Amino acid sequence: QVQLVESGGGLVQAGGSLRLSCKASGSIFIINGMGWYRQAPGKQRVLVADITSGGTTNYADSVKGRFTISIDNAKNTVYLQMNSLKPEDTAVYYCNAEYTDYIVQDDLRSWGQGTQVTVSS
Repeated sequence: QVQLVESGGGLVQAGGSLRLSCKASGSIFIINGMGWYRQAPGKQRVLVADITSGGTTNYADSVKGRFTISIDNAKNTVYLQMNSLKPEDTAVYYCNAEYTDYIVQDDLRSWGQGTQVTVSS
């Protein structure tokens, strides 16, 4: 079983910055990729950014140029640096990991519990 623990959310004014962190632990043989999704009230969960263990990144158009995702493979930790935040970035941010589990010996996917990001205007 794998656990994802997120941190770094909070309240910030428009134009400000926050850095989210997510550490994966448990029966991980290898992390294949990690990512961040967000869900605003009344809306579906959508991809914000993801990254492979090799460092290939992918961003939603709405955050390109403002957010940066990075990964520390040695620590099984993914980060999301969020700059120039806007009120429309307000959402619960969820960490996601795709990994090979050494107990079930299969590729699995896990989610974190979510962390609230609120951007005031």
